[in-house]
Amino acid sequence: MFKLVVLAVCLGYAYSCGVPAVQPILSSRVVNGVDVLQSSWPWQISLQYQGSSGAWGHTCGGTLIADNWVVTAAHCISSGRVYRVFVGKHNLKEEEEGSVAIAPEKIIVHENWNSFFILNDIALIKLSVPVQRSHSVQPACLPANGAILAHDSPCYVTGWGRLYTNGPIADVLQQALLPVVSHEVCSKNDWWGFQVRTTMVCAGGDGIVSGCNGDSGGPLNCQAANGAWEVHGVVSFGSGISCNYEKKPTVFTRVSAYIDWINQKIASN
Repeated sequence: MFKLVVLAVCLGYAYSCGVPAVQPILSSRVVNGVDVLQSSWPWQISLQYQGSSGAWGHTCGGTLIADNWVVTAAHCISSGRVYRVFVGKHNLKEEEEGSVAIAPEKIIVHENWNSFFILNDIALIKLSVPVQRSHSVQPACLPANGAILAHDSPCYVTGWGRLYTNGPIADVLQQALLPVVSHEVCSKNDWWGFQVRTTMVCAGGDGIVSGCNGDSGGPLNCQAANGAWEVHGVVSFGSGISCNYEKKPTVFTRVSAYIDWINQKIASN
């Protein structure tokens, strides 16, 4: 009996939010990046849409935050497109055990999404069936309501975006260490200035490492004091000049500013 109890506790811990069964190696990049360990970011999803030929293609990232809910960017959603959410993916070009494509039941774009000023760039996707948690499919934790990350906090962006400016989309999931840039610094005139609002969080900006096209909607992963990973950001925008332009860090929708919105939408849908 004791052994059974211990096994149940271990399995529950491994598949709880923000605790991957396979620990990531925290030393790689997205731009000029290297492959991540398979199943080390089990909440990362690939948002795909069906083209006119019937073929599916990756368009954005996203984060599994519950067994049947994903958070992504509002700018990733276009009316009239048919989408699917691929969970448990590592290599987009290979069939993989444990990965599965799920159709959305409902897509909820923030009602105050403003594409001109890139405000409220967040959307929720309710899956038509809940995921089966495994070593390759687990949700991330949400941060505390209103939480603000300290300047230079070590966080990681993950995604299948371009490996470098105008380069190819990655086949294998990539990661990058992106230290947080405080709002005070990021809103300076020679950084992002007035374009960065308090509902956003900046990370990177060293001119070497950043997110890139195709990473949109994906998570900014930050480790809490208890060791669990929280999704503090949703990739929103970056420099239009280059994927790794100095003083133009990747800008994320700050998830902690939308906890009430997320909870209300989930509760009512």
